[in-house]
Amino acid sequence: MSTTVWIILAGAALTYLARAGGHIVLSRFERLHPRVEAGLNAVPAAVLTTLVAPVATTGGPIELAALGVAALVALRASLMTMFAIGAAVLIAGRNLL
Repeated sequence: MSTTVWIILAGAALTYLARAGGHIVLSRFERLHPRVEAGLNAVPAAVLTTLVAPVATTGGPIELAALGVAALVALRASLMTMFAIGAAVLIAGRNLL
């Protein structure tokens, strides 16, 4: 197998172990402290920020247009719809322009 395949498999295994380990640790507690719960609830927003911030600061006009469209769609639609439309705008912009 190529090096790329091994890297992907190792990344998948480490991701699974991190998630399983977190579940095992948190399942030992009957109740979570409100601050811990608030921190865990903020994780998805933090992950999205790490994905969007580099594109927003260094992206070209097509990337910024896709971000703008996704932001507008996010005001009215679900998260999955926002991702789908944002990706569609980005793919169309990169292939047609």
